[in-house]
Amino acid sequence: MNGTRSGPGPQRRRPPASRANAANRQGQNGSGGSAHRNYERYLALAREATSNGDVVEAENYQQHAEHYFRVMKDRA
Repeated sequence: MNGTRSGPGPQRRRPPASRANAANRQGQNGSGGSAHRNYERYLALAREATSNGDVVEAENYQQHAEHYFRVMKDRA
């Protein structure tokens, strides 16, 4: 079996539905709105992920929310 692989190739994982929906909510320009709106949105997504039991996704959204919190603080 020179140069051939046995078994299936790598499989692509689909993102969780909430992640796919979050990407669609951002729109085409990627910004999605003001820093305050993004902060509130990511907090809501973090709460949703926590309620679904996905602590890794919740932490990811909390980090995004923290970024926008810092942006708001710098603008004040």
